[in-house]
Amino acid sequence: MMSLTLLGTGAAGGMPLYGCDCHYCAQAHAQPEQGREPCSALVEWDGHRLLIDGGLMDLHRRFVPGSLEGILLTHFHVDHVQGLFHLRWGRSAPIRVWCPNDSAGCADLLKHPGCLDFRPPLQHGQQWQLGELSITPLDLVHSRPTLGYLFHFGERRLAYLTDTLGLPAHSSRWLHAQPTLDAVVIDCSFPPGSEGRNHNALEQVLELHDSLRPKQMILTHIGHDFHVWLQQHALPNGVTAGWDNMVIELKGETV
Repeated sequence: MMSLTLLGTGAAGGMPLYGCDCHYCAQAHAQPEQGREPCSALVEWDGHRLLIDGGLMDLHRRFVPGSLEGILLTHFHVDHVQGLFHLRWGRSAPIRVWCPNDSAGCADLLKHPGCLDFRPPLQHGQQWQLGELSITPLDLVHSRPTLGYLFHFGERRLAYLTDTLGLPAHSSRWLHAQPTLDAVVIDCSFPPGSEGRNHNALEQVLELHDSLRPKQMILTHIGHDFHVWLQQHALPNGVTAGWDNMVIELKGETV
């Protein structure tokens, strides 16, 4: 079995939003489980664990040395790597980190990686294996080099696509060439009627849902205004708003 746990489903501002006194931010202050941490996830299969993005600030407490196969980065924006700055000072064995081709990195992270072992940059469409898990990087549309990932374990396929505004044509073709996707986890930062910048609004996500027709589509990287919208409106069938610590299980025989 392969599973994906959404460790964080928030946009860069998180939930509650700093300085906001709306009902939903007050609720998130009072009940932290109603909030949203930086967007990140954990893939698990056959006793192995792979972290997607390092934006959580307590990585050193969540993951003891040796508990991760490595860390897979979508891109180098601060909200996706900030937790690595603390982690790099650790005295553990090297932690493998795979990332897009972005030599600018974030601040001095690439220049002074500490215990982080940055591997050669990944390229679109170059499938690779981590044990029995197959990983295919896919280009996304963002303000700096960003990759989504298609995970293939046995007969199960899950696409994790954040941060992005729509999909490049070549990434869309790759996903359409797959058998039916079991799940697509996708950036949806803004409510309908918004002019999305570097991130999807709900309209773009629904277009992708109608085009890709996955068995389930889960929304992540949810911004404050969309979080509020979700409390007041229903989503179409087959589309679900993710929440922090949500687990997506994909069961099936390996091939």
